[in-house]
Amino acid sequence: MRNELFNLSDKRVLITGASKGMGKAMATALLGYGAHVVISSRKQEQLEACAQELKESTGNDKVYPYAFNMSNENEMSSLTDFAFDRLGYIDVIVGNAGVNPYYGSIEEISSDAYQKIMNTNVYANLKLVNLISPSMRKRGNGSIIFTSSIGAFKPSTGLGAYNMSKLSLLGLTRNLAAELGPFGIRVNSICPGLIKTDFAKAIWDSPEGEKRAKSDIPLGRLGEIDDFKGIAVYLASDASSYMTGQALTICGGSNMWT
Repeated sequence: MRNELFNLSDKRVLITGASKGMGKAMATALLGYGAHVVISSRKQEQLEACAQELKESTGNDKVYPYAFNMSNENEMSSLTDFAFDRLGYIDVIVGNAGVNPYYGSIEEISSDAYQKIMNTNVYANLKLVNLISPSMRKRGNGSIIFTSSIGAFKPSTGLGAYNMSKLSLLGLTRNLAAELGPFGIRVNSICPGLIKTDFAKAIWDSPEGEKRAKSDIPLGRLGEIDDFKGIAVYLASDASSYMTGQALTICGGSNMWT
């Protein structure tokens, strides 16, 4: 029962933002349960090193690196073409890539920074799904997983634009779930709390910041990237076959009062 419930040997996965952090941890778990995985991020050399490390740590050599910038919409089809060529089909998308080039009041954000945040964190994920979902419809199944944030549930005087994009991503999650559900395709989002990644280092990497974060987290610690391995396997596998349109908070309990 356990092996079948989380068996990913027939799953073909495309994951963005996968060369480090949460994306790399999720890729590790998916490969460990037998999936074939295309990993993508911006730098090919970094991806190649990551792919080799993943092969060695999981014993699964079905990992294929492809460098691509999610901010470049015009080249999106090159990523999906590569994934279809290597995998044959794609039935799991993990949209983990995201950007935040601006910190400060939304009253002062430039048009370029705003557009980059919204286009990369929201529209690029829609574009990616639109390139792959027709094949999922034909197969009659699929799982789409986005990385949102608990920031989607609250305002911020410094990360307002980023939080707005993550709330929009939850809207995209629910709308795609409604539209694609009749074709057997599930769409869910993972909403991390404060996780010890390079992306969030400016927030947690200080005695004051870490102490304040821990005081607001019932489990008494900051999140680690390995905390996302289980949820990735669950959402990619048939174990979550009746879950769609959901925002799953992985935050040590910090968000349960929101």
